[in-house]
Amino acid sequence: MLRINLLEETCSKIIYFCNKQFLKDGVCIHSPLLKLGIQDNLLLTNNLLSLYAKCYGVQHARHVFDEMPERDVVSWTGVLSAYVKDGNHDEALRFFDSMKASGESPNEYTFSNVLRSCSALRNLAYGTKVQACLIKLGFESNPILCSSLIELYSKWDFSEEAVSVFNAMENGDTVSWTAMISSFVQAGKWARALRFFTRMIEERVSPNEYTFVKVLGACSFLGINYGKLIHAQLSVWGVRLNLVLKTALVDMYAKRQKMEDALKIVNQTSEQDVQLWTTLITGFTQNSNFKEAISAFRQMVRNNIVPNNYCYAGILNACSSTRVLQSGKQVHTQVIMAGLANDVSVGNALLDFYTKTSNTVGDVIHVFKGIASPNVVSWTTLIAGLSAHGFQEDCFLAFLEMRFVGHRPNSFTLYSILEACGTKGAPKETMKIHGFVIKTNADSDINVGNALVDAYVGAHMADCALSLVKRMKNRNVITYTVLASKLNQRGYHRLALEIVNCMRDDDVKMDGFVISGLLSASANLGDVRTGKQLHCHSVTSGFVGWKSVLNGLIDFYGKCGCVLDAQNAFDEIPEPDIFSWNGLIYGFAHNRLTTSALSALEDMRLAGERPNAFTLSTVLFACSQDGLADLGVEYFHSLRELYDIKPQLSHCNLLVDLLGRAGRLEEAVSLVESIPFIRNNASIYKRLLCACKLHGKLLLGEEIARRGLELDPYDFEFYVVLANIYDEAGRSDLGENMRRLVREGGLRKSSVL
Repeated sequence: MLRINLLEETCSKIIYFCNKQFLKDGVCIHSPLLKLGIQDNLLLTNNLLSLYAKCYGVQHARHVFDEMPERDVVSWTGVLSAYVKDGNHDEALRFFDSMKASGESPNEYTFSNVLRSCSALRNLAYGTKVQACLIKLGFESNPILCSSLIELYSKWDFSEEAVSVFNAMENGDTVSWTAMISSFVQAGKWARALRFFTRMIEERVSPNEYTFVKVLGACSFLGINYGKLIHAQLSVWGVRLNLVLKTALVDMYAKRQKMEDALKIVNQTSEQDVQLWTTLITGFTQNSNFKEAISAFRQMVRNNIVPNNYCYAGILNACSSTRVLQSGKQVHTQVIMAGLANDVSVGNALLDFYTKTSNTVGDVIHVFKGIASPNVVSWTTLIAGLSAHGFQEDCFLAFLEMRFVGHRPNSFTLYSILEACGTKGAPKETMKIHGFVIKTNADSDINVGNALVDAYVGAHMADCALSLVKRMKNRNVITYTVLASKLNQRGYHRLALEIVNCMRDDDVKMDGFVISGLLSASANLGDVRTGKQLHCHSVTSGFVGWKSVLNGLIDFYGKCGCVLDAQNAFDEIPEPDIFSWNGLIYGFAHNRLTTSALSALEDMRLAGERPNAFTLSTVLFACSQDGLADLGVEYFHSLRELYDIKPQLSHCNLLVDLLGRAGRLEEAVSLVESIPFIRNNASIYKRLLCACKLHGKLLLGEEIARRGLELDPYDFEFYVVLANIYDEAGRSDLGENMRRLVREGGLRKSSVL
């Protein structure tokens, strides 16, 4: 008997030691236990079961459990804990049911594991049953179990139930107070979280690092003064500034746009890890400090800290915002070298990057194919990328394939595909997507409804758009802003102005964006009365100070001939932007005040605002009206070179007209031939041909007609204009030949000058 006791004691010490050190060799004692016949010792077998769970996983532990002749609450809890650690929460709950059926009473550790599984599964119903069971057994005031229950209720945003559990505790400890503060933060009740922290201090319960992490999370939304106060409390309580706290402080300062303070926190101690740097990089990106974000990433790499998938995703977001293709490609190379090209979060960031920066859709498709398991974000970004590159048909195919593989489109997906419908002007696709939206009840999302309105107007189905707006359950000012803007863009100016009545009927007040859209419609219609009424409304409603409204007033008064009022509106803007300057210059040009238009251009350049393509068009238009050919040519070349403005068809049309009226046809032809994408456009040769007719240039006219017909041989306008040139040159026979070709050739008429 003494010998057996000695053996049991020796085996117990060996297993205890192996358990503590996670030594797999300890399971070798299992066989001697069986041979010596001491496997009935419950303490030994429970320790052995724990060792199997730690070293070989839950399945081996379960096998040992099933072979045990006797079991107690420790045995059941050991296997249950192994299921929870393995993430097999469903099986953990089934095992708990078996435990109760066996008649074994759970202890606090059993309940703690079960509640962890309920939280992981978000199974509130089962959790409340467990709560009833632990109350029955007298554990309702246990701090560990109360903390677990608080966490469970927090997952469902049941803050009041969590408070009830907390108040039932006799003496809350740091863990339970922290769990309660965490529940408020998770529910977005920032002020209440801070009040609870204050109460915790008053109750003389010492906060730990995790308490401060949660409170700092609340301060991110409450304001910088609260954040600094909690930062000071760290010193008061003597809490060491470890990596967890550093990361929380950096996040708080970044969200309050205090990146200098965030950077000081990073450099305050030498401890650094990838989470800290990722938070810093994300903070720079969120505050639009994109160059600093890229610089921080490079510093992190120099510090020999290996980026993870979240870090790569963050830096790629910064590269997307800077629109610098080369920087993102360098990061992409590092991603491939790190073996993270198939990671879904990195892949989604790469998709977004190439969508915004690459000129070829192939980069977007290549990245998408490299993602191992694309999620709904991946598909949505792919659809947006295809649409951005003009492949609307492929957008619809991708949307169908996404549904075929089992992914349910979310509101962002629907917004992207509807945007593609509006861009392409696709009525059939729009109606199909609308049907899907109704079928899936997605029409309750106001953003999806607004996107549908946009798509219908884009498909030239204005009546359907208006009908949809009237049927929408949720309508807001954005709905009407989208409708007014799109109707205006598509030329439905009178219909856009009727929106005022719809908004009044819905009791939706106009904001500055709606007013500016309606001012644009009034300007395009030349409706001075309505425009002035909108001006009065903007004054009485307090929106006249909005830059978008003032820009709308500049445009309206300029187009309606009230140049002085346009100038007054411009003078009200403290810092005019490109739209303000363009509106003023166009107003002067539109009213044949060429000197004032060119003077405004020079003022714009002196103010440091860079002219764009529209500015160049307006200046050429102003020069064209007064026949200032030399000045027009000078501005065309100087503005392009100084401000890197790429020549567009509209620029060349204006310059060709200007040179053509001035009789400088050879110069106009030379200009057209010098720009590749222009010389392949038939319409520009038609303009040149009309200029040849104006100045009676027969030989040049024949050459220009030949070049134009090579590009578009079925456009009869070339034949008609050339026939007129022949008539005026006294060659009526050739003119008649041209007309006969038109009659007999089945030629078509294209857009006329």
